[in-house]
Amino acid sequence: MSNDTVSFGFKQVERGAKQGLVRRVFDSSARRYDLMNDFMSLGVHRVWKDITVTKANPRPGARLIDVAGGTGDIARAFLDRADAAQARRGGDSAEAVVADINEAMLRSGLKRGGRDRLSWATANAECLPFASEIAHAVTIGFGIRNVTNRDAALKDMHRVLKPGGRFVCLEFSRPTSRALARVYDAWSFNAIPKLGEWIAKDRDSYQYLVESIRKFPPQHVFAKELEDAGFARVSVTNLSGGIAAIHTGLKL
Repeated sequence: MSNDTVSFGFKQVERGAKQGLVRRVFDSSARRYDLMNDFMSLGVHRVWKDITVTKANPRPGARLIDVAGGTGDIARAFLDRADAAQARRGGDSAEAVVADINEAMLRSGLKRGGRDRLSWATANAECLPFASEIAHAVTIGFGIRNVTNRDAALKDMHRVLKPGGRFVCLEFSRPTSRALARVYDAWSFNAIPKLGEWIAKDRDSYQYLVESIRKFPPQHVFAKELEDAGFARVSVTNLSGGIAAIHTGLKL
């Protein structure tokens, strides 16, 4: 396979074209993004994100960068948890930045209302506009599979972490049993594009979503990519039988 092309769903496209194609997908789906997540996962994505936030270790004084943070639900939950901890034991206030390449997603998040110590940045995961070693935690939820160059993105997320900082990635993954995989494939390829057509009036974007999940590497392969990017103590937590997985790593 040529290094000049990358996958966009089941298609191969010019490497330089993928970013624009992905941007158009999320421009189209931003308005109904959160609603579609509820329908596609039957609401379970909220549980997955809650576990993700826990693994990011929200605490007083912590600074989070939520990459591909979209409408900001992970960042808001992180601040809520950190504020609750601050109320119990004192300390400085936590901060969070939602960084996303797609301005339509950021605007959708801003429409949900502002929040103290939550900021928003238009940013490419492969070259984040932040100084090195400024974050206690970096999260990315359902975004890493849309990145053109995962290696560059992982290395840059490692760069912005402080020593001892945590990287937490929530992403769709591979079911751990064949029976579940068959059911999941049937649901994904038959139901999700139809839901996209009915609810978001956008079948093509959700067809891409299903295809992009299948093109993403299995758990052990992505774990090795984290190690190659410099993360230590990499671990994988399968969710809902591997339909999704949380990958974590530390910057030592």
